[in-house]
Amino acid sequence: MLLKFNLYFSTFPLISESSIVMLLTVVTVFFGILLLLGVRKSYKLKKENERLEAMNTKASENTDNKYKDFTGGHMYGGN
Repeated sequence: MLLKFNLYFSTFPLISESSIVMLLTVVTVFFGILLLLGVRKSYKLKKENERLEAMNTKASENTDNKYKDFTGGHMYGGN
């Protein structure tokens, strides 16, 4: 009885090996693409951060202006 049961399911597999391999291939490709997009975005963000840091240092070097007191206007009654 058990032999007939095993023989029945082995002749009609619900999922074949080729479909499992195909599914694993699709999943691997999908996650590989996600990984590549993440690495690309990380690289772009790193470059943008370096560019902004360079701009920030240039801006701080170029501004030698002292702080100007703006509270002396008519709105604050300092006239």
